[in-house]
Amino acid sequence: MVRGEEKVLSDIGVAVCGYYSRMCFLCDVKHSAWSGRRGFLLAAAGSAATLASAPLLAQVDVGRSSSLRNLVPAEELEAAAVKQYAKLLAEAKSQDALAPSGNAQLQRLSAISRRLIPHTAQWNDRARQWRWEVNLIGSKQINAFCMPGGKIAFYTGILEQLRLTDDEVAMIMGHEMAHALREHARARIAKSQGTGTLLSLGAQLLGLGELGNVAANVGTELLTLRFSRDDESDADLVGLELAARGGYNPQAAVSLWQKMAQAGGGASGPSFLSTHPSGPQRIQELQSNVPKVQGLYQRARS
Repeated sequence: MVRGEEKVLSDIGVAVCGYYSRMCFLCDVKHSAWSGRRGFLLAAAGSAATLASAPLLAQVDVGRSSSLRNLVPAEELEAAAVKQYAKLLAEAKSQDALAPSGNAQLQRLSAISRRLIPHTAQWNDRARQWRWEVNLIGSKQINAFCMPGGKIAFYTGILEQLRLTDDEVAMIMGHEMAHALREHARARIAKSQGTGTLLSLGAQLLGLGELGNVAANVGTELLTLRFSRDDESDADLVGLELAARGGYNPQAAVSLWQKMAQAGGGASGPSFLSTHPSGPQRIQELQSNVPKVQGLYQRARS
């Protein structure tokens, strides 16, 4: 159980079960949300020789995704993200800030994404259906994100000002993709909205209430959502593994956040750090996990 969720789930579960006793999906949340991931992780008990020859299973330990995400329909949130992403691209295009398909930096990002995307489905089966997309926006902002449904954007500022290598770009992209794969936005929105929707939750389960509207109305919140430290750690490790599987040097995760820390000085630090705080603890955790994915990187490179 992710910290702080047990009481929220308990309160919401009582309200729903009392009103619709036959429809209480929350009673099964722990089992349904965990069963697939548990089976995936239990399979990792194979021999060391097997892992060395075919390291297909998760090497980092992040546990299960938050059960709270089940309170917000994935389809609704992904649809909201698609609309917000399209709006952002339209605004960038109107300002002549959207990179054309032939842009060298955009082609670089696209090439990196193609090496990471094949490894996403093991973290979230919905990723098989996502229409992955990556775009580059001309801006001095040091920023990048991946919205629910696989909508990725980088700002030129993060590439140019930090002088990122391909390995470091892959770490950022993997980290942002991990937020989407682990459905952190979905869980955070549910957590912030859940306690205020108890009375209408029963109707929402029937598709008659406002649960879908919660996702549909988040708008720019998807671009500015500040994740918890647990979410950030989760995305760091999953992103580290995604990048390693794609053949990118996991050591770059350390150099990346060292660059971020250096860029964060002063009151006008990077916008990226307003939602992705850096610090020694983050770097230490990444350093301790690099050996876990080193074999994946070496296998991908070979």
